[in-house]
Amino acid sequence: MRFLATLRIIELCHQFPHGITDQVIQNEMPHIEAQQRAVAINRLLSMGQLDLLRSNTGLLYRIKDSQNAGPVSFFLSKMKGSDNQEKLVYQIIEDAGNKGIWSRDIRYKSNLPLTEINKILKNLESKKLIKAVKSVAASKKKVYMLYNLQPDRSVTGGAWYSDQDFESEFVEVLNQQCFKFLQSKAETARESKQNPMIQRNSSFASSHEVWKYICELGISKVELSMEDIETILNTLIYDGKVEMTIIAAKEGTVGSVDGHMKLYRAVNPIIPPTGLVRAPCGLCPVFDDCHEGGEISPSNCIYMTEWLEF
Repeated sequence: MRFLATLRIIELCHQFPHGITDQVIQNEMPHIEAQQRAVAINRLLSMGQLDLLRSNTGLLYRIKDSQNAGPVSFFLSKMKGSDNQEKLVYQIIEDAGNKGIWSRDIRYKSNLPLTEINKILKNLESKKLIKAVKSVAASKKKVYMLYNLQPDRSVTGGAWYSDQDFESEFVEVLNQQCFKFLQSKAETARESKQNPMIQRNSSFASSHEVWKYICELGISKVELSMEDIETILNTLIYDGKVEMTIIAAKEGTVGSVDGHMKLYRAVNPIIPPTGLVRAPCGLCPVFDDCHEGGEISPSNCIYMTEWLEF
């Protein structure tokens, strides 16, 4: 609906080149709610497609000349001649955002035959209005999203995947290096010969410090976020090698979120962890993506097989 409202406003502006008022928009689009009309207008203004003018009758919205054409003008040229079915499919894909949508779900929402949907998808792809992205959740299925969107991590798998393959060796290297950094921090604190409380506090490092250390090592070909490093640190916590504490932090402090900061330090386990605690599921950074029938599943997990054999 948001896409249709934007398209209709552009058409009205071309129909009335001297400008249109809110009343004209309301009269021509009675079936669209006021909030949706406002969102469409604000979107066009922010993208530089409309000029906002004042007149005796109130505010006027006027389309900018072709020399200043932007993304919407480009989009309209691509959609020229498209029928309502193609516009409907585009709208459904747009609403799906950067998580994309399967052709099966497009069929369900549009109530169009699968053969017609496939034809429309190919046409939209050829115009570079949409793109197909393989999802790590199901290797044989593709999701569709707008061409200019960056796929969500749930689709690509984030830093832990390369061409839909889980980079287990890369994760292990990160695991080792993060732990090595925290061990070094703890060793430096012990060598300081200060009182135990100061030593303990000095052995902590923020996730930002660990992230900076990993970035400076240059061992990753992809850009890692602090969230990625915290995922690795969590696996070390589950393995009993690291503990975490959360402290209050001043607003704007590097590494803090909502006035809080996560601190980590290496620890020596008092007793060896039990076999169940050491199960690969408790250490797996892609645990949430693991399900039967998916690219990652208990039935084809080599780590689970090795653990059971051990």
